[in-house]
Amino acid sequence: MSTDPERGPAARQKPEDVVAALSLPTRGTTYSLALPRFTGMPLFGSHPPFQVTMYRTPGGLRGDGEQPWGPRNDVHLGYMAEVVSGTSHSGAHVDALAHMTIGEDDHWYGGSTAREHLGDRGPKVGDASKLPPFITRGVLLDVPAHRGLAALPAHEPVTAEELQAVAQHQGVEVRAGDVVLIRSGYLAHWPDRDALDRHKTAGPDISAARWLLERGAVAVGSDTETFEVQPAPDPGDPANPQPVHTLLLIENGIYLFESIWLEELSRDRVFEFLFIALPLKIEGATGSMLDPVAIV
Repeated sequence: MSTDPERGPAARQKPEDVVAALSLPTRGTTYSLALPRFTGMPLFGSHPPFQVTMYRTPGGLRGDGEQPWGPRNDVHLGYMAEVVSGTSHSGAHVDALAHMTIGEDDHWYGGSTAREHLGDRGPKVGDASKLPPFITRGVLLDVPAHRGLAALPAHEPVTAEELQAVAQHQGVEVRAGDVVLIRSGYLAHWPDRDALDRHKTAGPDISAARWLLERGAVAVGSDTETFEVQPAPDPGDPANPQPVHTLLLIENGIYLFESIWLEELSRDRVFEFLFIALPLKIEGATGSMLDPVAIV
């Protein structure tokens, strides 16, 4: 079956698949799967900082002599507006297909290359403006709960064998078209940086990535900033520091969700749900911040 080079396997979703997903909820309970973002929030690696800066305030309008509604304003009507700056990979987000590159030609999913398809305003192919809406069945695989832990230790790999055991224990099956969310417990310590460091970058290894791919997931995610375990326990030869991103995102167009808040789903033992995430269509962006929801 052919795959859309701009949207990957997620483009195969049919109207009847959406209707089937919408029929999943029976209680009408909604879970937010994102935490609030704030100035100076913890971020992975060398990402630019997330900042909210006021651009317009009532006092500033008066001081600058601005009259946005003209001179007749006896009630002192004012307004506030801000500038939000930071990477699209701040907090709960989805990676666009153009997020990760590999090889000397810096290519990404679908064969696009930096030389041919990257401008000063971002990638022209597979950027965030091409991200699809996600309205589908969601599955939670709660790894630390299965182990009897509050959270996985730092850099702990999760294998295909363990994901299969978790799914069987929870009584859920991963099906084609699903979004599969894997909990590590990392965000339970948000935003305590020291506590986060004790649990950072646990996640699926390459065997788990193959397991997810074989079952037809169109997107996968976790509560960590890297999704996959870091450092990679099996980088291969030549060494690849992110083999899971390579296999799923670059080679197969499987979307990656990161920093997804899963603690409430875990608390209530919600393992199957309607998953909805609507990315912002921003040309040239390499991902989209989200406030995804699970509905049961």
